[in-house]
Amino acid sequence: MKKLLGVFAFLCLLYLLILMFTDPVAWGSNNFNLTKRIGVYGISCLGAGLLIVTGGIDLSIGSVIAFWLVLNCELPIPVAIMVVLLSGVIIGALNGVLITYFNVQAFVVTLCGLFAYRGAARWITNDDIPRIRNAFSDYYEFFNGSFLSISTFLWLLIALFAGATILLHFTIHGRYFFAIGSNEKAAHYSGINVNFYKILAYVWCSLFAAIASLMDVFQNNSVQPSSTGNMMELYAIAGAVLGGCSLRGGEGTTVGMLIGTAILCLLRNLIQMSEVKDALEPVVIGVALLACAILDEALRRGLGWRDVVAGVGQVFAKR
Repeated sequence: MKKLLGVFAFLCLLYLLILMFTDPVAWGSNNFNLTKRIGVYGISCLGAGLLIVTGGIDLSIGSVIAFWLVLNCELPIPVAIMVVLLSGVIIGALNGVLITYFNVQAFVVTLCGLFAYRGAARWITNDDIPRIRNAFSDYYEFFNGSFLSISTFLWLLIALFAGATILLHFTIHGRYFFAIGSNEKAAHYSGINVNFYKILAYVWCSLFAAIASLMDVFQNNSVQPSSTGNMMELYAIAGAVLGGCSLRGGEGTTVGMLIGTAILCLLRNLIQMSEVKDALEPVVIGVALLACAILDEALRRGLGWRDVVAGVGQVFAKR
């Protein structure tokens, strides 16, 4: 709870900085776009967070997003949507089976997917941009609208957040997720079907990525095989970690995942509106993620901020 409060305080600080040091008119015009970005990124972050709680990881989210979209853009839209969602389930199940029953490391399986799906998407389209603008125009208008002054993307995120919260925090299946992430062997000896729930976690992660891919194309009304979904997996993992999920597994909350996503999106807005070079954006995000990882380790060891500062001081003193 203390970590979650600290992350929320950091989010509030970022919001205040934006209000203080940016043009109110510019901020007001960008606010709606910010909610749309949080909606798309938050969906993929929820999926990655559910997986991270079990101790797993998926590096192929962004590449799979591009592959699904270019593969199905020639189909009728309702059929394409169903195919994308079904593909998410199948690819997630495939990742889970390779990791659980074939004992291949999750890092290797999903890293191979990162290269394979992106390359397949570019090969299918010959690196050309598919012409889908007219086909998706009706969906573009609907999803880029709002209800009660809240973007449709954010409403969808809220709905998925409610479902993920119920699954993770209010069902026995969620408790199994935490148990597997905390101690997989102990979970196995206690009678939990570890392989099934690990596969289920990968299925949820890929399904949420599939939904995020649809939201991405509805937001931008275009698909670029070489860049669509680029680095989405890193933003999803970073958002979950910033929100309190431990990469060791066994820790995390859906509320924290949303807060972490909001922090990343606000950081991007602060960078852009402060006229900082775009090239520095990964630097800022990387530093923020590293600081969060250091804080996580310090809290795990029961250290206070004074102990962390003293430890850093000793390192530089030895040099």
